[in-house]
Amino acid sequence: MSDPTTKSPAGETNESFGNILSQFEQGHTAKTSEGRREGTVVSVSAESVILDIGFKTEGVLPRSEFPSDREAPNPGDKLQVTIKGRDPQGYYQLTRSQAARPTDWAALEKAFNDRTTIIGIVTGIVKGGLNVDVGVRAFMPASRSGVRDASEMEKLIEQEIRCRIIKLDAAEQDIVVDRRIVAEEEEQAVKQQRYSELKEGGPVNGTVRSLTDYGAFIDIGGVDALLHVSDISWARINQPSDVLTIGQTIEAKVLKVNAEKGRISVGIKQLLPHPWDSVAGKYKTGERVRGRVTRVTDFGAFVELEPGVEGLIHVSEMSWVKKVRKASDLVKPGETVEAVILGVKTDERRISLGLKQALGDPWVDAAQKFKAGSVVEGHITSLTKFGAFVQLAEGVEGMIHVSDISAEKRINHPQDVLRLGQSLKAQVLEVDQDKRRLKLGIKQLVPTDIDEYLAEHKEGDVVSGRVIEVSGISVRVELGEGIQARCRVSAEESRVDTPAADRTGTNADLASLSTMLEEHWKRGAVAQSSKPPEVRSGQVRSFRITKLDRPAKKIDLELA
Repeated sequence: MSDPTTKSPAGETNESFGNILSQFEQGHTAKTSEGRREGTVVSVSAESVILDIGFKTEGVLPRSEFPSDREAPNPGDKLQVTIKGRDPQGYYQLTRSQAARPTDWAALEKAFNDRTTIIGIVTGIVKGGLNVDVGVRAFMPASRSGVRDASEMEKLIEQEIRCRIIKLDAAEQDIVVDRRIVAEEEEQAVKQQRYSELKEGGPVNGTVRSLTDYGAFIDIGGVDALLHVSDISWARINQPSDVLTIGQTIEAKVLKVNAEKGRISVGIKQLLPHPWDSVAGKYKTGERVRGRVTRVTDFGAFVELEPGVEGLIHVSEMSWVKKVRKASDLVKPGETVEAVILGVKTDERRISLGLKQALGDPWVDAAQKFKAGSVVEGHITSLTKFGAFVQLAEGVEGMIHVSDISAEKRINHPQDVLRLGQSLKAQVLEVDQDKRRLKLGIKQLVPTDIDEYLAEHKEGDVVSGRVIEVSGISVRVELGEGIQARCRVSAEESRVDTPAADRTGTNADLASLSTMLEEHWKRGAVAQSSKPPEVRSGQVRSFRITKLDRPAKKIDLELA
């Protein structure tokens, strides 16, 4: 081997490479013997073993160094370990693997060729990296030190490290070592060991390392596992930071392990019973419940009744009054609402809720509240080409047909005389509670001749009228202009109408009058027969009012 002599930049003469190696072997025998030392187990946890190695600070040995539980140590056991360095808390990082410091140049060459891990001691910081004593002085670039900044590099001084020779030039006395590659390989080995230990479905303890919008990364002993936001709790959680903090210790269940892709997923809620297991006997159709709106869609709103149990309020079940197009028009996330359970499907894990049902069905007593013939008041909610809709109460609307708006003139479109929001009075014409329909009229409130006639007469009054139509035993009678009534007669008294040239003219009136005089004369003389006079169209006769229906404006008669 050549024995070159070189000078440093300061002009000082350096000893030959051989002399340096010889001096190191003589002066560092004690340090070399300390590379491998005995430690006493102090305590054992799921992630690490704490050992007393004779220093003021204890050492930490990962549990992954023990392939199976049978090799797991107990407090008081003696173990042979090697110091790798120190962690950020100041504890010595230990390993059971055997790595030695080279004792001669041949050992250095063998370590380089075999790519084995060796022990070195960091002696100082130089430009671009660190000086490392591996039996001779070696250089370790800062990028291969495994630390991020100068302050961390300073902590490595006088520390024993594990490294690998990545360059060896005997002629140039140039040795370059790499600590980072060893650390990465050891870290990967720890991960592979951890992957083999983890079983899907088993419990695991870990520490929250970081938080994201979609979940949290949990350190479960040398490897990271993803705790997705949906697996934190049976209750809906918007942000993991709402319930977790960095550094928090948690217990979780291993959901999936993919060693090839290096992915582990865990869940917290899976350690608890599923809330839907007790839903069947807890929620019943027709019951009133309270809950918090968790999210709103166009078709409805989801309401959390308890953690993990949600019900849906469809837009069609939100209001009796109007057609709701979007659920957000009525409810917002975070609001507390009261609803009625419409249905429970435990096999599908669905609960249907009704918001409007909690307010009560306004049509239950609509027939009693809005009777036919009564006058009501409301405001116009919508106009169509065939009529107007009027809201009379919360959830109850009536319709005014275009033909019932005015008795004076023909209305082509309701908007010609009505407007949205207008308040008005109307008469209830018809109520159909089953179909939830209520028919109204405005023109019926305008006084007419029949209104005056009804006001001036009462049941039992005898009045005169002209027969205008005979149909079997039903006779239609005109009591005045625009005032008509119905009279029921016997089959003997009726005479079905036959066509006539002019029944409503003067000839018909004279004929009727002659008939009345003739009949009167016959009754005044000796009666020839007891047969009642026939009722014919055009006759003017006396009738008795048997019924007055003022709301419906109907009059029933009988022959007087």
